Amino acid sequence: MSTVLTATDTLIDPEVFAGKIYIDGEWVSGGGGEIPSIEPATGETLAMVGLADPADVARAAEGAARAQKAWAALAHPARAAVLRKAGQLWEQYADEIGGWNIREVGAIPPLAGFALHVTAAECYEASALPSAPLGSILSSEEPRLSLAQQVPVGVVGVISPFNVPLILGIRAVAPALALGNAVLLKPDPRTVITGGVSMVRVFEEAGLPAGLLQLVPGGADVGEAIVADPNVRVVAFTGSTRAGRAVGEIAGRHLTRAHLELGGNSAYIIRADADIDKAVNLATWGSFLHQGQICMTVGRHIVHESVFDEYVAKLAAKADSMHVGDPAAGQVHLGPLIDEVQRDRVHTLVQDAIAQGAELRAGGTYDQLFYRPTVLANTPKDAAAYCDEVFGPVASVVSFSTDDEAVALASDTDYGLSLGIVTADVFAGLGMAQRIPTGIVHINDQTVNDEANTPFGGTGSSGTGSRHGGAEANIDAFTDTRWITMRREPGQYPL
Repeated sequence: MSTVLTATDTLIDPEVFAGKIYIDGEWVSGGGGEIPSIEPATGETLAMVGLADPADVARAAEGAARAQKAWAALAHPARAAVLRKAGQLWEQYADEIGGWNIREVGAIPPLAGFALHVTAAECYEASALPSAPLGSILSSEEPRLSLAQQVPVGVVGVISPFNVPLILGIRAVAPALALGNAVLLKPDPRTVITGGVSMVRVFEEAGLPAGLLQLVPGGADVGEAIVADPNVRVVAFTGSTRAGRAVGEIAGRHLTRAHLELGGNSAYIIRADADIDKAVNLATWGSFLHQGQICMTVGRHIVHESVFDEYVAKLAAKADSMHVGDPAAGQVHLGPLIDEVQRDRVHTLVQDAIAQGAELRAGGTYDQLFYRPTVLANTPKDAAAYCDEVFGPVASVVSFSTDDEAVALASDTDYGLSLGIVTADVFAGLGMAQRIPTGIVHINDQTVNDEANTPFGGTGSSGTGSRHGGAEANIDAFTDTRWITMRREPGQYPL
């Protein structure tokens, strides 16, 4: 059981969760052992975290299924109160949780602050769901009352990635709980404290009954166990397209509904009439925020030929001026990449692109996990740094001569997550956007945006068409639809 904390108390105590997972309201040893949580900027061990195994998942799912029935039966104000309290706690402990986000994830303080803001907002938005209309009256050709009712699915599995673990976990956890479900949460093993422990502790202090939020970090075997467990009826997965395909295949075999929010390689179009200084300011955020480790990151800069040279020169100068370093030690623009594997992948993509003919205008170097913001001009269209998701601070810039060519370039991808267009003629920009298949469009803005009340998701290899955010999308994602009819007298049939 938790104690009531004051504003001066510590929410996250490594001695409490050291080497443990969280099942049925207790910190217990997991079958997967324990691993260190490593600060990527320094290599320092921050704390030990526990890992689950498939047997733990089965136990957690059974406990969640037991707890869910009483939770769903609660009067809606009681569930709403827990979500509102959780929102307040995210704000109350923002400095502490933000500190873990900076050190464990490598987020710069402004991004850590934004993540806490959105996380609290997700809980406040979700607090309105318990009292939202959860059905409709249907027309019927029979003399009866015909209803469509939205009911909780039961147990929801949430699998979140390392890059923005707070937002990418809470956007499923909060609405799923608010709508009367229980949740199994599997954060990435590299960010268990920020993406898992903090969430457990906030909801514990908010009064969420035991068993409704189970923390089962682990590897692919744990993820597969969650998707395959018979108690888990919906899985919300955020991660790479490659991993998402695997989740989708497992979900299909077990008839588990899967909401997949996957990778991206977002296009950013600069028309000839754009203000280049403003466009470069937007591009800097869109390509280099969080070291490019965001699914919505601008990957492909598609710039009109008349302003191409000016744009590349100014973007490269901006990249060269940016400070890369430890975000916990002082003000920096970029922190570290998450680990050596990701750094080496990014660097290989950059070097291969240069070998194929791309012009290196800035960056392309690293020190430990700190990768310089990189600008590649005239990147070949078949270079992986241009056509694949890099997940690093790399901007590939190509030119176009007509709007039709820009539309064709932006559409020439399997991904379809976000799109940015900068132009003095907003209606021309909107006209272009209508011809480019993406789930998100921003006219006169870059591609990295998020708000708790908006439907978020992509098309093509960026997702399966499901959405997170906003009452309508969340109700659709985390409830089942039940058809109910009622007659005053039993019906009569001819047989």
